Amino acid sequence: MLSRLRSSRLLRVLLALVALGFLGYGLARNREQTAAAVAQLSVWTLVGSYLSVMTGIAVMVLAWRTVLAGMGSPLPPGAAARVFFVGQLGKYVPGSVWAYAAMIELGRDHRVPPRRMFGSISLALLISLGCALLVAVVTLRETMAQAWYLTALIPVIAVCLHPGVLTFGLETALRVARQEPLGQGRLLGGRTVLAAVALTITGWLAYGPHLLLPLADLGALGEAGSLYAVATGAYALAWATGIVTVIVPAGIGVREGAMVLALAPVLDSPRALVAAVVSRVMFTLADVSWAGIGFLWGRLSRTGARTDPPAGTDPGTRADPRAGGRTGTARHDDGPSADSTPDQAAQRDSSAST
Repeated sequence: MLSRLRSSRLLRVLLALVALGFLGYGLARNREQTAAAVAQLSVWTLVGSYLSVMTGIAVMVLAWRTVLAGMGSPLPPGAAARVFFVGQLGKYVPGSVWAYAAMIELGRDHRVPPRRMFGSISLALLISLGCALLVAVVTLRETMAQAWYLTALIPVIAVCLHPGVLTFGLETALRVARQEPLGQGRLLGGRTVLAAVALTITGWLAYGPHLLLPLADLGALGEAGSLYAVATGAYALAWATGIVTVIVPAGIGVREGAMVLALAPVLDSPRALVAAVVSRVMFTLADVSWAGIGFLWGRLSRTGARTDPPAGTDPGTRADPRAGGRTGTARHDDGPSADSTPDQAAQRDSSAST
């Protein structure tokens, strides 16, 4: 299936349409509840909530891109946007592997080895989970005291993010999956982990207003500062709860239930459910919006790369006197040479992964 996905443009389009179909079905199935929830909020609240989600997602992508670059495969912004945003539509398809598969195959187009893409997604997800739980503990002390089993994951994740433990875990996972190891010089360093953690926490803080604005519109109890803390922590806890429920696509239903419980100190259940539904709608709209932006951005970036003349000799090339002044490309440790065609690069990556 994945080999056909790699070579068939039509199949890629069909899978994207399937993801969009499941996304639309999720919205249509709850359209009455969604319409009733949205009708209770002002237009400015909805716009502000949407922009907050768009901003938070953008910061989270920077965190993932930092991890991938630290593993030895830096991507230009346009390519990173295409791989991440388009690939993330796969999370709306039932099952827990489609977003992984989509990002891995899109990464091949930009010569990112599958093992690195797999590792970067897994590490970014682990960092995001740890940061979400940390934010929830700081902002929702009483609620997290009851959810002690989630709080207990924080020190475990912190230990796993130590470069030595991280390297051992990744190499073991790749060995079990019969993939090539990451290779020397491709291991994630402490500075990269800290940078990714800082960006991820920033992303979680950026998500706060998307829930704060509906809470204020619905008459939640508390001052702006305390409401912001509750809003930020409630979504972080809801996301963390949903992410561990891998059977449900994108945590649908589970996330809303956890959010209603977290908002109980400031809002009654009916209005908390309204805020939870609006949160789901805003993230769905933002996912679709960023997927469209990422697709167009990636297309424009690739077109520019093909049409722009080189400004000078590429650092990876060297003159070959035997070839009459032609340049040859030095082969890197585990990436394809620059003079290879995309099909040859994909074929080599496919052979290496089997």
